[in-house]
Amino acid sequence: MNSPLFWITPVASLTALLFAWIFFRQMMRSGEGTETMRTIAQHVRTGAMAYLRQQYKIVAIFFALIFLVLAFLAYGLQLQNSWVPVAFITSGFFSGLAGFFGMKTATFASARVAEAARGSLDAGLKLAFRSGAVMGLVVVGLALLDISVWFLVLNHWINPGNPQEKLTIITTTMLTFGMGASLQALFARVGGGIFTKAADVGADLVGKVEASIPEDDPRNAATIADNVGDNVGDVAGMGADLYESYYVSILAAAALGAAAHVTSDPDIQFKAVIAPMVIAALGTLFSILGAFVVRTRPGAGQGELMKSLGRAVNLSSLLIVISAFLLLFWLDIPNYLGIWGSIVTGLLTGTVIGKSTEYYTSHEFKPTRGISASGKTGPATVIIAGMGVGFHSVVIPVLAIAIGTTFAYCFAAGNWNFDTATISDGLYGIGIAAVGMLSTLGLTLATDAYGPIADNAGGNAEMSDLGPDVRARTDALDAVGNTTAATGKGFAIGSAALTALALLASYIAQLKIGLISFLEKSGSYVFPNGASIDNIEAAREISLIRFMEYYQVTLINPKVLIGILIGSMMAFFFCGLTMNAVGRAAQKMVEEVRRQFREIEGILTGKAEPDYARCVEISTKGAQREMMLPSMAAVIVPVIVGLIFGVPGIFGLLVGALSSGFVLAIFMANSGGAWDNAKKYVEEGHFGGKGGDTHKATVIGDTVGDPFKDTSGPSLNILIKLMSMVSIVTAGVTVAFHIF
Repeated sequence: MNSPLFWITPVASLTALLFAWIFFRQMMRSGEGTETMRTIAQHVRTGAMAYLRQQYKIVAIFFALIFLVLAFLAYGLQLQNSWVPVAFITSGFFSGLAGFFGMKTATFASARVAEAARGSLDAGLKLAFRSGAVMGLVVVGLALLDISVWFLVLNHWINPGNPQEKLTIITTTMLTFGMGASLQALFARVGGGIFTKAADVGADLVGKVEASIPEDDPRNAATIADNVGDNVGDVAGMGADLYESYYVSILAAAALGAAAHVTSDPDIQFKAVIAPMVIAALGTLFSILGAFVVRTRPGAGQGELMKSLGRAVNLSSLLIVISAFLLLFWLDIPNYLGIWGSIVTGLLTGTVIGKSTEYYTSHEFKPTRGISASGKTGPATVIIAGMGVGFHSVVIPVLAIAIGTTFAYCFAAGNWNFDTATISDGLYGIGIAAVGMLSTLGLTLATDAYGPIADNAGGNAEMSDLGPDVRARTDALDAVGNTTAATGKGFAIGSAALTALALLASYIAQLKIGLISFLEKSGSYVFPNGASIDNIEAAREISLIRFMEYYQVTLINPKVLIGILIGSMMAFFFCGLTMNAVGRAAQKMVEEVRRQFREIEGILTGKAEPDYARCVEISTKGAQREMMLPSMAAVIVPVIVGLIFGVPGIFGLLVGALSSGFVLAIFMANSGGAWDNAKKYVEEGHFGGKGGDTHKATVIGDTVGDPFKDTSGPSLNILIKLMSMVSIVTAGVTVAFHIF
């Protein structure tokens, strides 16, 4: 190793895992409340673990099949790096493990948060947040550990002779490892999203609208399934989702750093490679520090609770800005000031997206209150208003990404004219901006995982009949949780856009590897523009711009346009699959809850207990069955497009999926969050309060928004990156076997 600063990365990963364990032990030492509270929590734990076990069995089979395909490509056709099949399994395993630990913590925390809220709002907030921090710290800790170990292993075993070529091979190889994390994230997000929203929609439509009983009422058979769903979708699913974003952004930036400095001094190239790793590690340490500043006063409203969480995020962000400057100055990378500007740009872009999401989804502000007011004229106007807010809400995030990309590129390139001579440096700036945006993920994800924990705590308080004062505190925590969850989704989607841009550039680097492998076997290769090459050394020296010319990646190439159309279509097709999946599962849930109200005497009077397990079973089976087709489509389509239309088709596919998927994801996540908090605003006593016609209208809006914000919307950012990862992993196949 050329710099001892690299070792900050494994140290930070172990520190994060240590504090995750400390926070978990602190939570477990807290009281779980009354016998009723413990019983309800146990129902949720049992259902959540049963679902996760079943999901992991199916995912394991799918992973085994993909492993065999990758092994055939690597060891049979020799079109893939031999490390990829094994590392594919490890990255998927760590992604699933992060979700498992987060969900396990959340299911133990909910009753304890409700019990803490009996004492004070501050106690409930601290316990809920630190329980969420377990999720955040496990995700960043395992990701950095996986990256550190593989970097050390490959640095030891890969020795091509040329130091610059060595780091290029290591980083492009490690980038392909991200496919396992992406695939696991998609299964977790889609499956968990279908489970939770089928239960949520069923519980709301039959319980609140038809039976006029409160949310989380123990008489509602779908209530336990709804609480289980919060954990498998919003905790395990979000954890796997952001693990993948974090993991891939670091690896993409490292690969672009190696490519940008491939002709530089080997020491400079090494520093450019480890810079994103160390920045992420420093952000992890500051996230731990930020977790200790979250506190509030008794009787605080949503605005004050949001400020409490905001203080922690702002402190960590400020520290990463200062430390990143000192790190880059110490490393003395060329144009370190410009690269630091790219990192700051990434942080600011994430902040703008988060604030924009908060404005459009929090009931502290006009858009969501307007949706609540529209409920006075029925559910149709609620849905219209919510969609209008969602459409408006895409403007700021899209402009933020566009402006952020411009500044990140130009800062790192060292000029403002998009000079092609410095394109590699500019792309490195975009990659490291994504790392900057996600550098404090340990804390950002804690605020996200806090949401479902607070929601389940409120459900436990309702079912345990703890009294209006406790319920008021848990409702306050829950309302903030809805906004932080929406902000987290916006953050994940924004980082996906920057990471996908970096992956587009990384695809070229992987194409080089595929081209070299082809030349080693066949001796020569003819590009689509007619140019031929028969020299491996010449192939290594082809610039990014020249590669685009050789493969005719231009907007007048029909293959590129066809790819753009297919990529755009994929975003909508994927949403259609996941929305219909939720709808089918929700129909079965509604029918089951109605059946139990009709056939089990004494449910509504409290003399008989509903069959909670049956509702959990319906959601589980629906999720397992429905998650397969969307996940398979995300893997198969890039392979087919690459085999038919080659590299130009793949570029078009990824550009189309990114442009359509990013905007659609923002729209769906923000619409859903706004509908949810519009309902919450009415439930606080506005426009007639709970049980009135306005409330029922906003409940309908919330049920429409549920799959928007928790299934289809957040799954789109994984779709974008998974298609990129599949394209990168199969680059050798595309080079060797494309038809046109």
